[in-house]
Amino acid sequence: MKGFGSDKEAILDLITSRSNRQRVEICQAYKSLYGKDLIADLKYELTGKFERLIVGLMRPPPYHDAKEIKDAIQGAGTDEKCLIEIMASRTNQQMHALLAAYRDAYERELEGDILGDTSGHFKKMLVVLLQGTREEDDVVSEDLVEQDAKDLLDAGEAKWGTDEAQFIYILGHRSKQHLRLVFDEYLKISGKPIEYSIRAELSGDFEKLMLAVVKCIRSTAEYFAERLYKAMQGLGTKDNTLIRIMVSRSEIDMLDIREVFRTKYEKSLYSMIKEDTSGEYKKALLKLCGGDDDAAGEFFPEAAQVAYRMWELSAVAVAKVELKGTVHPATNFNADGDAQVLRKAMKGLGTDEDAIIGVVPYRSNEQRQQIIQAYKSHYGRDLLADLKSELSGSLAKVILALMMTPAQYDAKQLKKAMEGAGTDESILIEILATRNNREIQAINEAYAAVYQKSLEDALSSDTSGHFKRILVSLALGNRDEGAEDLTQAHEDAKKLADVSSGNTDSLETRFLSILCTRSYPHLRKVFQEFVKMTNHDVEHAIRKRMSGDVRDAFVAIVRSIKNRPAFFADKLYKSMKGIGTDDRTLIRIMVSRSESDLLNIRQEFIDLHEKSLHQMIEKDTSGDYRKALLAICGGQD
Repeated sequence: MKGFGSDKEAILDLITSRSNRQRVEICQAYKSLYGKDLIADLKYELTGKFERLIVGLMRPPPYHDAKEIKDAIQGAGTDEKCLIEIMASRTNQQMHALLAAYRDAYERELEGDILGDTSGHFKKMLVVLLQGTREEDDVVSEDLVEQDAKDLLDAGEAKWGTDEAQFIYILGHRSKQHLRLVFDEYLKISGKPIEYSIRAELSGDFEKLMLAVVKCIRSTAEYFAERLYKAMQGLGTKDNTLIRIMVSRSEIDMLDIREVFRTKYEKSLYSMIKEDTSGEYKKALLKLCGGDDDAAGEFFPEAAQVAYRMWELSAVAVAKVELKGTVHPATNFNADGDAQVLRKAMKGLGTDEDAIIGVVPYRSNEQRQQIIQAYKSHYGRDLLADLKSELSGSLAKVILALMMTPAQYDAKQLKKAMEGAGTDESILIEILATRNNREIQAINEAYAAVYQKSLEDALSSDTSGHFKRILVSLALGNRDEGAEDLTQAHEDAKKLADVSSGNTDSLETRFLSILCTRSYPHLRKVFQEFVKMTNHDVEHAIRKRMSGDVRDAFVAIVRSIKNRPAFFADKLYKSMKGIGTDDRTLIRIMVSRSESDLLNIRQEFIDLHEKSLHQMIEKDTSGDYRKALLAICGGQD
């Protein structure tokens, strides 16, 4: 730092290759040798994000946490996300050290500042966590586990209103080991993961804090991997979050975070930092990250364990979680009355779009079919034809899609994907990889009735090779519907894992014969066995060993089996992120999932992207089109 300018490379090389204790000693030695404050000099010489990162590394961890919290609560607004992240993830010892550091640095009590800056149940839970009195005994009482699970159920789902104090007491005081067993027991007795109940019963910052506590109890590394991904995902980077986590976890569990990150997000933390940052700031972050887990193309054994656990959780969740749509049959339904409202909305000059939106998205598909019949009986007219002539643009597409039966709509989407110059393979994959046997058979019937050609023939003439064989197999709707068979699952996993022949044809054939025909419960067990045999998640293996449409089709099947609502939540997010909106995908998913699992998709959406589906639709669409989509969406979460 002496003379004109500063050698940033030398600074970052030295500071990122020393432990925090060594950095503290360097600060002391610097003062002894030069009579100057090293942190003050670094602040003077460096700028921007790089300065914030380097200065953060120079502070002892409790003082770094204290500074982050002070920054979060001072000034006009409060950075609740920062408060939640630190308070939900620190151990008792770290919390005690934080209190002492805050008192030393600011000559104030942290508890008093939090009391003055927050409110309600959010404040109460923060104060409980701040005490650092979580039980640490690994000996767990089965009776107490059962009692706590019952008390949580009685405080929320089984009660009119919510007893927030019970949630605060149990989640704020019990040991991690005890709470993991409580969460398992809660799933058994309620049929829902604790997270679903927290979302249903709590709200606002208090809800977010409790969800963060649950995530940290399940896996602190997974919680931070998710926070890092969201900090870099999409347009712009949340640099404060990125810096805070990279600094605070670099000497605790960064390797674990890297492993979980690669498993969950199909890319290494290193590669995402490299793509998302620049200059000395990037170099320093990559040094803290410590290595590129994509370089060797292999999983760590720990990451394979995470993948195995994810498949286990997937099996439990699918078995227990009830799938719910957002559109339900209207009470006091009157098909004749609705037909009259729609006729009046379209009669004469102009069209009353609000009246149409007030009826169509608020009726079940079965009720809409009755309205079509009533309209024809009363007026001798085709309701769909009238709607088509009166409405236009994206609104027309939404309303007409809702008026078709699900099978007719899927058949039409498949037809449109195959007609014209090119084929939209992504639509073929999305529909055929996610529908059950009954739905596929109904689509076949609708396709043949409308287009006088079998769906199988259409797929065969429009696609080729292994991709054609996959689609045709899925379009038969002959997937086994039985339970898992452990012996067969082991054999199936061996077939998928065998690459000794080096024959890519037989590799794709083996995957097709298993992924397109076995039942979903059985395939979950196959994929668990695959992880045990290969140290790889099956999705990563597919991406590594296959390419193009074949790879995309198999990945869609795997993701649909693992968590179908999350699969659709991801597609919805991608349809609206960045510049422009993929309205075709947005409409197709909103309409097709509205009565089956759109409520679950909404929950996954907010989990994955820290914003609600409602918010994103509101921001990304406009006018009557937006009104119709929000009516289908059904809530703000």
